[in-house]
Amino acid sequence: MFPLAARLRSEPDLRDAALAIVEGNAGNAHVIAATRRARTKGVHAGMTITQARSLVPKVIARNRDAECERTAQEALIEAAESLSPRLEDAGQGVVYFDIDGLERHYANERELAFAAIRAADAVGLPARCGIAASKLAARVAAELPKSPTVVGSGEEAQFLAPLPLARLTPEVDAAMTLERWGIASIGDFALLPESEVAARLGEIGRALHHAARGIDPRPLIPRALPPEFREGMDIEWPLVALEPFLFIANAALDRLTKRLEIQGLACRRIELTMTLDPDGFHSRAIELPAPTRDAKTILTLLRLDLEKTPPGAPVVGFSIVAHPDKPRRAQLSLFGPSAVSPEKLATAVARLAAMLGEDRIGMPGTIDTHLPGCFALLDYSPPPPPLMNEKAKDGRAILATRTFRPPIPIEVTMRENAITAIRDHGQIEGEVRFCSGPWQVDTGWWRAQPDVREYWDVELDSGTYRVFRNGEWFADGRYV
Repeated sequence: MFPLAARLRSEPDLRDAALAIVEGNAGNAHVIAATRRARTKGVHAGMTITQARSLVPKVIARNRDAECERTAQEALIEAAESLSPRLEDAGQGVVYFDIDGLERHYANERELAFAAIRAADAVGLPARCGIAASKLAARVAAELPKSPTVVGSGEEAQFLAPLPLARLTPEVDAAMTLERWGIASIGDFALLPESEVAARLGEIGRALHHAARGIDPRPLIPRALPPEFREGMDIEWPLVALEPFLFIANAALDRLTKRLEIQGLACRRIELTMTLDPDGFHSRAIELPAPTRDAKTILTLLRLDLEKTPPGAPVVGFSIVAHPDKPRRAQLSLFGPSAVSPEKLATAVARLAAMLGEDRIGMPGTIDTHLPGCFALLDYSPPPPPLMNEKAKDGRAILATRTFRPPIPIEVTMRENAITAIRDHGQIEGEVRFCSGPWQVDTGWWRAQPDVREYWDVELDSGTYRVFRNGEWFADGRYV
């Protein structure tokens, strides 16, 4: 049922519909799983889609989706990882995880099992849970309809004895041999001498005999944290417009951000790969200005990027990959003003970058030069607010300069190396009462054409200004 659960996770609106997951093409297509509504009317695994539609004419058929199953398996693993850091990916909707030490957080094992079921349900996957001292017994316990099932330590053989031998998933040749022997239950097979079973069936028989007695020597194989998070699906009908695709992508981004939130991470880079009809791919990558978990912001960035660079062909599938990063943290203060929320700040910066361009978002920073007013655009990372309002220190008043951006062109009258008048046909004009200068500033002297300026301070009736000459005269600030 895992292919069905994976598909319903991507299309939750079909949960109450008569849905069949099929594999194969045309006349070879056969049902591998179906929803409860379809099963109650006779649809079961193995029948062709034509047979299923003869029972339920309006049954909805969906092809098996490898992308949906891969992302659903990753979501299931992350749900188990929220309970225990030591886990193994067994594939096809099965995850083993070690519960040693979790008794400090849960009253008993059944409460832990219910917590695991709730964690899987939170990522859109209905799950069953089994707890035992071995991986084999735990898997068999999880397959039983009554869930959760807890097998006490040392009771594995007693638990497996009444169950059919098919629960051990033996090899085909061994199953046929055991059927000829007249053995149907696991308990009957466990009563046979191990040496006789090994002599007739080989190592497969020896492993089956160990499993029938509840012995599972396989260790837990830990899984490393993946470097990225992925969501995607195949689309039944080719999409030629942007809005229908964004509607489907929005649901995938919601699932993706929820998985990131469970891990305590945020997205710093988003990659979109679209499968085109009849063949080909269209890939896009967007660097986010700051790590964020806001699905609307990421969707807006994808919309703007696709409007600029459309795929050029109908879309029949897609995959969205999020590269994780730690979200920005804010330190609360008891006395000073509250800091800006890192999540809201990242969202605002991302939206501004989408509207204005990434090269126009940042904060000014000083650079190594002698020219006044020179700065560079750095990544936006504001300093934290002060812890409290500090009283201004007593001291001499310091002049501040109001810089004109851009500098204002002016006309200068000079006599005997002194400025006597300034005109710009605006507010900065008049006779000079006092002037001081020049101060030469030379920067970029290693270039073919270095920047050489002469700066003056001049006092007019309207105020004191800073002017410079670089071939022509400009006023670039006023002292206040």
